[in-house]
Amino acid sequence: MLFARGHAGAPPFARRLGSDNDARMAESPATDPIATVHLTTENGIATIVLDAPERKNALSVGMVNALGDSLEAAIADPEARVIVITNTGNTFCAGADLKADRPGIVDADQARWTFIQVMERIMNAPKPVIGRANGHVTAGGVGLLAACDISVLRDDAKIGFTEARLGVSPAVISVVCLPKMRRADASELFLTADRFTAQRAVEVGLVNAAVPADQLDDKIEEYLDKVLRGGPLALAACKELITRVPQMSTSEAFEFTGPFSAALFASEEGQAGIAAFREHRPAPWVPADRAGRENR
Repeated sequence: MLFARGHAGAPPFARRLGSDNDARMAESPATDPIATVHLTTENGIATIVLDAPERKNALSVGMVNALGDSLEAAIADPEARVIVITNTGNTFCAGADLKADRPGIVDADQARWTFIQVMERIMNAPKPVIGRANGHVTAGGVGLLAACDISVLRDDAKIGFTEARLGVSPAVISVVCLPKMRRADASELFLTADRFTAQRAVEVGLVNAAVPADQLDDKIEEYLDKVLRGGPLALAACKELITRVPQMSTSEAFEFTGPFSAALFASEEGQAGIAAFREHRPAPWVPADRAGRENR
């Protein structure tokens, strides 16, 4: 069970995800009626819920379409500062829909989004995307989680690159997973196709944290509180640096980052942040309900 819906004692993140009150909810259209994705936005946080537990949130055409639509809506929403992707059921995402007529083959007539496009959009979105994996993660699901900027996994969940045992490979997800892993770890986990523990996923760099189920929402809330203290343009800039700088030579990187940094210092947001620091007050973008909290 994800958590008790609307439970008064639940942490703020759990109450947001579990309550429809004062939140805007939209279901993205999907060609597969079983593939349900819910989008809610409240208090600056857009939450996307993969809600096809009977199919282990497999990446059917409908699921990918709905996920892409919800992601794009969250990015376009001026009220959303951070995006959280999570799930219902005991599996965050099991990868390709193996019950489809042609698993892994994109039907251009039905697909508004490909899974590659969804991962790319997560990575190049100007807003931070946090993965909250409340269950097992396999195959393409690992790629979805790895594409997120920050990810948290239940410590009793299993994760795995299981493709080789089906006679295929973790091809497209290797693009987002390999930069996070040592070659030795990638070779072992790709070739053996074993499922491994959440703690091992942290050790090899695939996720940021693994916590007990009853601490999952608190850990997400901790990350949210810290990220929301960053300026919106600054957060987008950080994501751009993380993506672009590793692809540059040293000279190219300095040539790019010098003017990039100067522009941020000179920006309205940068000036407002510096003024707030000098005056010992919260920056103007820090949500009012968080401004009085100690910065954890």
